[in-house]
Amino acid sequence: MIWTLKSTERVSRRPKLTVVGAGPGNLELITLKAINAIRSANVILYDALVNPELLDYASSNAEIIFVGKRRGCYSYQQEQINDLIVAKALRYGHVVRLKGGDPFVFGRGSEELEFAQQNDLQTEVVPGISSALAVPAGQGIPLTMRHVSESFWVITGTTKMHQLSADIKIAAQSTATVVILMGMGKLSEIVEVFSQAGKENTPVAIIQNGSTTREKSGYGTIDTIQAVVAEKQLSSPAIIVIGDVVANRVQLPSISKEVQSHSLYQN
Repeated sequence: MIWTLKSTERVSRRPKLTVVGAGPGNLELITLKAINAIRSANVILYDALVNPELLDYASSNAEIIFVGKRRGCYSYQQEQINDLIVAKALRYGHVVRLKGGDPFVFGRGSEELEFAQQNDLQTEVVPGISSALAVPAGQGIPLTMRHVSESFWVITGTTKMHQLSADIKIAAQSTATVVILMGMGKLSEIVEVFSQAGKENTPVAIIQNGSTTREKSGYGTIDTIQAVVAEKQLSSPAIIVIGDVVANRVQLPSISKEVQSHSLYQN
């Protein structure tokens, strides 16, 4: 999807790339600095997990290009995105690369910044609210809690080679809370890893489309979570949270009654 520039004017200032974190999906979970960057952009390249309503902040003259992927279908390869950033910046000036969550948390933001710098572009990064933090919080799940969990891991479920991350096996040996992004396609392997570590009864939460109006969630244990996923028809994009903190979540008004009624950990 492309909106083209209504003006034929060319920008004389030095070309610039700003990599912007768009947050986890909720329109209000965006920083003021991110909104200002969107407003000042001549060109915006945005990903699939970005809330499209954020584009309403863009100038009416901005060119807006979708460069995301859905279900493994790529509109642009990464190398094409890199080239597009440079080409648009050289022609129009300020390019904003809008990425879901935080661009430095599995967002490849640093790669795009490095490529831009190699091509003599000014660069800036605007941090975003990562779904790894915001989505569990929205469900009342504290990633750390005194006497329960002293640390947390944030791990990609699938590596560049489409394999399960080896870090998950290491994390399963710890008492830390484990947050897995992009892991739904590897859920059976994740369950096997934690089962082999003797964690069959460890609480698990899966939150799909977190922070948005389409949010769905399911709660269980390592032993039961696959049945919960099947029953509630959960799928990507979703976050997997594993650890005792799941059983200690705070009941918030924003958590639906349906989720509360299905919880295995009600008092």
